[in-house]
Amino acid sequence: MSKKRGLSHDEKRHRLQELFFEKKDFFQLKELEKIAPKEKGITSMSVKEVLQSLVDDGLVDTEKIGTSVYFWSYPSKAMHTRKRKIDELSTAVADYEKKISSSSKQIKQANVGREESENRESLLQQLADKEELCHKLEAELETYRECDPDVLDKLQQETAVAKEAANRWTDNVFAIKSWCKNKFNVEEQMIDKNFGIPEDFDYLD
Repeated sequence: MSKKRGLSHDEKRHRLQELFFEKKDFFQLKELEKIAPKEKGITSMSVKEVLQSLVDDGLVDTEKIGTSVYFWSYPSKAMHTRKRKIDELSTAVADYEKKISSSSKQIKQANVGREESENRESLLQQLADKEELCHKLEAELETYRECDPDVLDKLQQETAVAKEAANRWTDNVFAIKSWCKNKFNVEEQMIDKNFGIPEDFDYLD
């Protein structure tokens, strides 16, 4: 014996709205959770979810009165809502059809002159060959970049700045060593040894 198939979400929506149409009355959620399983075969646990989906789509109205929340729906309201939805979808479909038509025309225009031919294939091959050659020449040019006069001039300027900075720090080291010798009466060799200063430490020429 085959197992009975459960209701789909859309079937539950249809049946719950049908319940409103038949009763033509106001209901609270708890009331619907009791009535819907008996009269429409909708499990009580799914009533709240199905009801909320109908409210979200504007197919069921709701209002809080005091501490209670009531729900209702009438065929005239549902018909109006569905008609408005159909009109919106129809407008959207028409817009998409216009866009498709416009895009098709643009594609057709863009393909003019690109029809397959021996001449076009030859030109495309020539273009590919030229691009490949261009990449090779750019790579070769990069290998000679170090010999570029502008690059060499910039390198010399950077070297001069670095040399000046190094000599400035050397001057600072000598000044600190002199201060330590006079302040603490320490020999210069001891200062060099403790601070790791090499014997040939001097200004750059």
